[in-house]
Amino acid sequence: MFALSSPRRLLVVDPCEDCRQLLPELQRIGWSVDSCSLESVINRSGDVGLLRLLPSHLERPEAVKEMINRSAIEWIAVLSADVLKMKNVGDFVYEWFFDFHTLPFDVSRFQVTLGRAFGMSRLRVQTLNPDDSPAHELLGESRSVRDLRKLLGKFAPTQSPILIRGESGTGKELVARTLHRQSKRHDQPFVAINCGSIPEHLIQSELFGHEKGAFTGAHQRKIGRIETANGGTLFLDEIGDLPLELQASLLRFLQEKHIERVGGGKPIAVDVRVLAATHVDLEAAIAQGHFREDLYYRLNVLQVQMSPLRERHGDMSLLANHFSRLYSQETGRRSRSFSEGALIALGNHPWPGNVRELANRVRRGLVLAEGRQIEAADLGLEEQPTVMGTLEDYKVRAERQALSDVLHRYSNNLSVAAKVLGVSRPTFYRLLHKHQIR
Repeated sequence: MFALSSPRRLLVVDPCEDCRQLLPELQRIGWSVDSCSLESVINRSGDVGLLRLLPSHLERPEAVKEMINRSAIEWIAVLSADVLKMKNVGDFVYEWFFDFHTLPFDVSRFQVTLGRAFGMSRLRVQTLNPDDSPAHELLGESRSVRDLRKLLGKFAPTQSPILIRGESGTGKELVARTLHRQSKRHDQPFVAINCGSIPEHLIQSELFGHEKGAFTGAHQRKIGRIETANGGTLFLDEIGDLPLELQASLLRFLQEKHIERVGGGKPIAVDVRVLAATHVDLEAAIAQGHFREDLYYRLNVLQVQMSPLRERHGDMSLLANHFSRLYSQETGRRSRSFSEGALIALGNHPWPGNVRELANRVRRGLVLAEGRQIEAADLGLEEQPTVMGTLEDYKVRAERQALSDVLHRYSNNLSVAAKVLGVSRPTFYRLLHKHQIR
């Protein structure tokens, strides 16, 4: 699978005397060897790491866990017979290391272990590399996400209001933050308010602020969210839940570009860009008299439509691995990959909660996983039984799987994807249409 000429880099942390005696032989068979202390490992890289595990590491394991969490290296623990007998050492090594080797070294067996670790390291680089996509951007290589990123690049520099639409959990606030970050207001405040989570009698004060003594309990002046966002971006999440009375006040602000605090009579000029988001069908709400049509047209100057996760073919594995890395530190466990059964279950689940649900299930999976991979049961999903079918059924499934695999790797160049499958570009598009992919 990997070319023999690929450079193989071994990083030895706090090398022991047995390790030093082994290094010339490893260099002779093609390993590039570097060594450093545990304190300076953050500045080093490699494919495979070697650590002499000492009792002090087991008593204060945080440094070792951080080292492994922050690297894309497959780590091998080197243990003496005494350390191997210590309480809980087995659990610690199983959880955090690819493999272990006991002293004195069995050179032949250790070379096999190194080779396996190197192969796993290459696989991890392909699927778990944190640098594949910037953490601050929308992740995904499906057509819908690539089109979304392109659209946001066009919308961000403008000053126009934008309405972000989509099901709950699709990442509407992430889109709003991306728009702000790419705008000319990026160094000014980004202020978000969820219109559905604040009690109705407090929304006016939250949005517009109030003067001291404006109502019972108003012991001092309060600056509202709109005023706080002056110069920057105001994000109104779940705008469809805003009461009609507040809709009128918001419309007046959008028209006149100034506000009045509750209990105050002085207009205050405010310069903000307004982004709004909703999962509600606003057109239906207008027809039912629940949402003002004039406010709708003020907010819906530009529109972004979010795709549900179930339609983002090819993004599931990428997102799941991203959340596995993201929550590994929070859960105190090493980032894990997903078993074949788990990936099938992820693909078959309808995802009513979209990306938010996926993030929560992966977080659960990291906590519950007992093996080196996250299984379907760890995610709270049922592993799908193998279903027998006709030869034609198998051909259709194989065809769809081949298309999904090649799109995952060559989504940016469909000509290359078609060539890899050995079909013409028109045939490739016909197959995509046949299987309703993209």
